[in-house]
Amino acid sequence: MKRIAVDDLPPEPLAAAGLFHQHWLAHVAAALESGEDVMVTLAPADHTHREWRLAMAAGLARAHAPQRINLVAGEGAALDGFASYLAAAPGITGQYFESDGTGAGDPLVEPS
Repeated sequence: MKRIAVDDLPPEPLAAAGLFHQHWLAHVAAALESGEDVMVTLAPADHTHREWRLAMAAGLARAHAPQRINLVAGEGAALDGFASYLAAAPGITGQYFESDGTGAGDPLVEPS
């Protein structure tokens, strides 16, 4: 699965969505059109970004089936955890996942 790291998006959700469309959408679509499954990684953001990110994941999945595309927000080891999970879950596409930075949802992390 190809990992595309999207960086330097503005903090305002409409501006971030616009910049993603302008600078990243063609790159992500090209990877999908070449036959690769894609995991797009994004910096964590507040709840105001959730809807545009989820819409992007769902729209790309519909447009590029059967290739898989998921968007993931997080940092560091959390991104590796998502990559491992998605590699072992071939039916998951068109989703937006968020890490809480403490391992929530990771079966290898003991709950506190």
